[in-house]
Parts: sequence; structure tokens; C-alpha cells
Amino acid sequence: MLCCSKNQSMERLIAVCCSISLLSVFALADPGTIGVNYGRIANNLPSAVKVIELLKSQGLDRVKLYDSDPSVLKALAGSGIKVIVALPNELLYRVAKYPSFANSWVQKNIVPYHPSTQIHAIAVGNEVFVDPKNTTNFLVPAMKNVQAALVYYKLNSAIKISSPIACSALQSSYPSSTGSFKTDLVEPVIKPMLEFLRQTGSYLMVNIYPFFPYESNSDVISLDYALFRENPGVVDSGNGLRYSNMFDAQIDAVYAAMNALKYEDLKIVVTETGWPSKGDEKEIGASEENAAAYNGNLVKRVLTGGGTPLKPENNLDVYLFALFNENKKPGPTSERNYGLFYPNEEKVYDIPFTVAGIKGWKSTPVNGGKAESQGHTKPVDGGESGGSVSTSSSGKTWCVANEKSGKQALQKALDYACGEGGADCRSIQPGATCYDPNTLGAHASIAFNSYYQKKGRGTGNCYFGGAAYVVSEPPKFGKCDLSKDSSEADDETKTGHLVVQKNREKVVEDLIRDRVVEEGLVGD
Repeated sequence: MLCCSKNQSMERLIAVCCSISLLSVFALADPGTIGVNYGRIANNLPSAVKVIELLKSQGLDRVKLYDSDPSVLKALAGSGIKVIVALPNELLYRVAKYPSFANSWVQKNIVPYHPSTQIHAIAVGNEVFVDPKNTTNFLVPAMKNVQAALVYYKLNSAIKISSPIACSALQSSYPSSTGSFKTDLVEPVIKPMLEFLRQTGSYLMVNIYPFFPYESNSDVISLDYALFRENPGVVDSGNGLRYSNMFDAQIDAVYAAMNALKYEDLKIVVTETGWPSKGDEKEIGASEENAAAYNGNLVKRVLTGGGTPLKPENNLDVYLFALFNENKKPGPTSERNYGLFYPNEEKVYDIPFTVAGIKGWKSTPVNGGKAESQGHTKPVDGGESGGSVSTSSSGKTWCVANEKSGKQALQKALDYACGEGGADCRSIQPGATCYDPNTLGAHASIAFNSYYQKKGRGTGNCYFGGAAYVVSEPPKFGKCDLSKDSSEADDETKTGHLVVQKNREKVVEDLIRDRVVEEGLVGD
């Protein structure tokens, strides 16, 4: 029991207790902001003046441009809409090589319009690392020269500089905790750019599209997980964090990549994200219903507050892509169908853009919130023999790890099962019922079996690239008995969580006691 001596202030003790107790809770972010990308690769769009009226009528007060067109900047004057302007990739070489050119660009494209037009950021280039013209080496020098021009015109405190990157800049992104930048980019450009952002008080611009990984992996990624709908969630096997949507997971992969380079203090702004309402036959998931669900649920998620699981204290600033369907964009059909509005200013589908608008708005799940089939097509082998598996007397079968597949294959399969596969891996977390024995084989077996049972013990759901096989006798690992039904397992999982919670409470109590002793607040 903690107590104070007669000469010590109770207020000091309360302050100590409160400060330490904060260690055990997350700081939650304020509501984020929603903006929109105003692209103009089309020949049938309304005038800039009408576009600004449209933005205001929808409650959209942030817009990102892909250039610095004078007619658009003039139309935005006095609108109260915050603007990100862009310096195109094709100008990077000259801006990087000639400081005078950077100064002239700022003088021509920024100075005449700000502050009447509320330019608050400049996007120097766009997805430069995947630019076929290979302008990567010019990026950071260009950013520095534009910054110097802003300083010269005394605009550097009002306008930040960054450069949107694509998720393809990551070497690894799954699970999110393994996020890392491509090694060939780290020293030449990533670290210098992040250092520039830190020194100028800016942020990293990132373009994030869950549509692309879903389109390529629709057999293993739940559509509901991609669309912010109800789903079992994905547990990151690296840090134990649970993700309810792919968007957050992709953001945290970038945060993890920055953390690995010791840039934990930088924030991310999502400068592009969206979902196409139409696509070619092979563009799986491109539909009006899915686009409405993704963008509508995203707006709701952003405006109701909260950061990501890894960065709960950072609010989300997000720019939807895009304002209009742009009929002159090259590429597959989807590229011309990301718009929220048709050129005649009618909505492609009805979604909210404001806090008031999200009240009463609802997206109906396509498949009832259940994860889609993972699409394993290879038959279940019966272990080493490869024969068929007979069921136990109860008619049940179980899925266990094939340790002969090797540690790398097991770990990869475990990451999948506890991640995108949606297996319940809470019981193998430290302090939980099935944590011991703490071996890769035991943990993988428990995860594989959870996945297998959730899938109704269907053919092909115990394969994992040869890392698992079916058995007819209930396996047991330490105190973890897989023969118990799901309700019993849930009870044990809850018990394990109570143990973990009590351990955490004891740690906090010990910290308080140690701090109190240090402060001399304990009475005799």
C-alpha cells in the first residue's frame, strides 16, 4: 500500500501516480481531415470557378493539385480552401540544378497567389521513385532549392514542402511491423529526404491504394478488410497489434520503415487514396458499390478520430483520389473511373464528406463481414505419407505444422495465418494460455489450426505451401489442448488476457512504487 509521510504533499503523490499510469494507455488522436485531388486530364470538365463552388457545396475545404495552373489558383482565392500545389516531375532536373530556376518558379507560381489562395504545401514531384525518366537523384536537391526560395520570400513558415511516395518504395510491407524502404533508395534519397522533412518541420506525403493489393490477391485478402467493413481483423505477428483494415496497415508499414531509420517523429499525410467504380474484366473489385464502400467508410474512419494502431496519437489527413472521372487518362479502364463526381458535377455514388454527413450514412457488407475464401487449391496431404486422413472418433480433424518444411517456410506461413488469414493468435501472445512452449512449431500449429477450424476444416485450408498437414488425433502443446471446442478455447484465451492484464498492472504498480521511493514520498 502506498502512503505519504506527514510532511509530504498528497498532490505530489497523485501527480506521480497519474504520470506513470499514462504509460499503460494510448493517447488518441483528434479527428482528421478530408481533402480531394483535383486532376484535370480530361476534355469535358467544368470551369475552375464551378469546381470551387462544387467543393464548397460539399464541405470540402482541402484540395491537392497536380500543377500550379493560374486559372485554378485564381479561382481558389478567397475561398478558404487550403491548397497543395505541385511542381511536376519534368521540372525536377532544372529546379535541382539551378537555384535561380527554383526561385523563379516560386516567384511565378506561389508569391502572386498566397495568402489570398491558401497554399499550405508544395508537392515536389509525384511518385518520383517509379518515374520512368529516373528523376530520383534530383528530388532532394530540388526540395532544398524550393525551400531556399520560400525562405527568401518569407513563406517558409506558412508553406511546407514534401514529395508524395508510393508504397512501392517499400522493400517489405507485410506484416506492417516489418516495413522497410528499398535498400537502393535508403542512402541516396530516403534518409536525406526524411532529414530535410525533419529540419523543416514538414511531413511525408504517401499515396496509398488498398485496391491494388486486393486486386492482385483477392483470393487471400478479405474484401471487407479492404473496404473498412466488419471483419475479424489481422494481427501483426511482429508486434501483436490488430488491424481492422488494410489502409491502416499500409500506413503503419511506412511508419515502421521510418522508425527503422530513426525518424519516429515524422508524420504521414495520405496525399492519394481511392477505389475505382469501374474497371476492365480482370480488374477484380472495381465496382461502384465497392468504391462507395471504401471512400465512404474511409471518410467516416478519418473524421471520427483516432490514429493507426502503431501511431494512435497521430490524426489522419487524407486526400481522396479523385474529384472527377478523367476521360483522357491512359491505362486500364479503372484509371478513368476513380472520380467522386461525373464531369456534369453529379455524384458517381453517394458518400459523405463531413462529420454532419456521416451521421446516418451506412455501408452494407457484401459478404456479411466474413473473410473470403483464401483460395488454397492444392489438396490436403496426410503428412509425410501423402495419403488421405481418417477422422477421429468424434469426426474432427486438426491442422498442425510440418516442421520439415523449414523455419523460413513456417515463419512465413505463421505470419500469413495470424495476419491476412485472420487466425485467432491471441492465445500465443506472451502470458496467454498457449504461449508455452515458446517454439515456432507449436505457435505455428496453433495458428494453422485456428485458421483451419475457422474455414470449416475445408479441403485445401491446411496446406500453407506445404508448411502444414492434417492429423486425426487432437494435438496438445503444453497446457494448450486443441481438442477443446471453440467456446472452451475462447474461455482460455480470455483467461490468458486476464493474466497479461494483471502482469501489466503489476508492472505499473511497481513503477509507481519505485518512483515514490525515489521521490521520498513513502512514510515510515
